[in-house]
Amino acid sequence: MSMTAHETRKHGGRTQKTPPSWPYVRSRRGRMAAALVCAAVFLAAVAFLGSIWLEDAMAADFSRKNLPPCFSYPFGTDWLGRDMMKRTVAGLSLSIRLGCVTAAASALIALVLGTAAALTGGAADGLISGLIDLMMGIPHMLLLILISCAVGKGFCGVAAGIALTHWPSLARLLRAEVLQIRTSQYVRISQKLGMNAFQTAVRHMLLQLAPQFVTGLVLLFPHAILHEASITFLGFGLPPETPAAGVILSESMSYLMTGKWWLALFPGAALAAVILAFEGLGQGLKALLDPGSAHE
Repeated sequence: MSMTAHETRKHGGRTQKTPPSWPYVRSRRGRMAAALVCAAVFLAAVAFLGSIWLEDAMAADFSRKNLPPCFSYPFGTDWLGRDMMKRTVAGLSLSIRLGCVTAAASALIALVLGTAAALTGGAADGLISGLIDLMMGIPHMLLLILISCAVGKGFCGVAAGIALTHWPSLARLLRAEVLQIRTSQYVRISQKLGMNAFQTAVRHMLLQLAPQFVTGLVLLFPHAILHEASITFLGFGLPPETPAAGVILSESMSYLMTGKWWLALFPGAALAAVILAFEGLGQGLKALLDPGSAHE
């Protein structure tokens, strides 16, 4: 007699609950994959529309200045008559592109340093571990502002600051993972067969590190976007003429007291939506790539 995952069957007078069937697990993972696709499509659409609307986002028209949200302008207009919806999407598109560059660079730094520290050991491990502790001990925003100002602010300064300050946590995680993998039997056998540390890492460890690396890479995106908006809001990031999320929110602060609430509400909500989308994307990938999540 066939039974579902939530039914029971008798064995020797005892009632035993059957475990969930594999179709149930597949459907759970299918729903998770569908949610990830939706989040990815949303972020890609924002980035694509932002590149198309960049010129319109910077176009001023004093005949329509300070309009509240309406059918023609869902996010309203600012004191220069600029369409706030197009300006917001263009700013988020720039933030997403900046997040892609900085998260990828930071994740690669973490992969190289974390793997090198665990494989080489000795003085190199102590030096890299000390550098990680030093970077994590300095206030994050202060270090980010200092690097951005030293490079010259602007896009390059913000990108350098974010890329050079967001790798320590992921590097520590990857180092711990490599230390665990290094004690496995097949790695010891490969070392006895004459493989050096680089060959062992490429052939036997990179695939094992892929779930942690991909998850860490995606989870770096919301931090990069949020910190870009933060230092730009404080005046240490992108220039004022750039339609960036931090610039928009910084400019809107001067007009909130005059009742122009839409200048901050919609850009802030859109920024929060993008950050939550990246956060959900990262958590969903972690659940899909982690073998233990199949039994949750």
